[in-house]
Amino acid sequence: MRAARLIKMVLLLQSRPSMTAAELARELEVSERTVARDVLSLSEAGVPVYADRGRAGGYRLIGGYRTRLTGLGRSEAEALFLSGVPTALREMGLADAASAARLKVSAALLPELRDAAAGAAQRFHLDAPAWYQEPATPALLPAVADAVWDDRRLTARYHRKDREVERELEPYGLVLKAGVWYLAARAGGTPVAAPAPASGSGSGSYRVYRVDRFTAVTATGERFTRDETFDLPAFWAARAEQFARSLLRAEVVLRLSARGVRQLPYVTERAAAREAIEQAGPPDEHGRLTVTLAVESADIAYSQLLALGPEGEVLAPPALRERFAAAARGTAALYD
Repeated sequence: MRAARLIKMVLLLQSRPSMTAAELARELEVSERTVARDVLSLSEAGVPVYADRGRAGGYRLIGGYRTRLTGLGRSEAEALFLSGVPTALREMGLADAASAARLKVSAALLPELRDAAAGAAQRFHLDAPAWYQEPATPALLPAVADAVWDDRRLTARYHRKDREVERELEPYGLVLKAGVWYLAARAGGTPVAAPAPASGSGSGSYRVYRVDRFTAVTATGERFTRDETFDLPAFWAARAEQFARSLLRAEVVLRLSARGVRQLPYVTERAAAREAIEQAGPPDEHGRLTVTLAVESADIAYSQLLALGPEGEVLAPPALRERFAAAARGTAALYD
């Protein structure tokens, strides 16, 4: 375990000009004290690790030192071949490049590891599109992907509600969610074809655009300076959570049995269900829990919460409670 950590530390320092003790600790998932001990061990083993003192200091390799400890183990090789999404690469026009890269990696592996690619492909497959819909590749996706790779500004025309607008974008990253491609980009200036601003925060902020709503994309040829602090996975997670919460505009009060409590996250929005259960008071004398659940609308709540059956009782709003009572009477009549 420690030997693998020391190797990883050397490879990290080899790939970057320098790293602070905090950065190494975070990457290696150890304490800064452990980092200091490991650096001392590397120095004693002849690895030229140098410590820069001061606020901007850190650790670095000196003298152009390069290690040859770059061989891949079987699990690492299999994980590497699993890291691509074939459908996504094909849609972005990168299938040939990915195939060539896999061939080069395979050729560089030890003979006993040459079957890693086939072994991984036979055991795991990622099917990105959602069920019950034909996957459609946006025609302009390759052009957008090229701009993302090259950090080049582009001018995009896209459908926004009942009109078409044009905006200059700094394309930061692409996200494939349930078969739909989204572009995370920083918008510059104001819309050309419409006076109203696009949805999102102020000018210069990061926004999300559906690629299939683009009607024209033109690369300006001008590069932009990427904000290196931008974290695409973190940005998408935050935006997705924000979007999900923005849909929950109504509330329903429920009385749940113990089984209903367990079922609730499976019939409605999971984060809202967990939050409702966590904020509920203690169960009553019959072990039933009263929760206030955030929902999109009364109609959607009706279709979702019917799945609870007798494990959930709607207390409010009164109109929704009456709908459930009528449904219960109708169901009882069918089985009478």
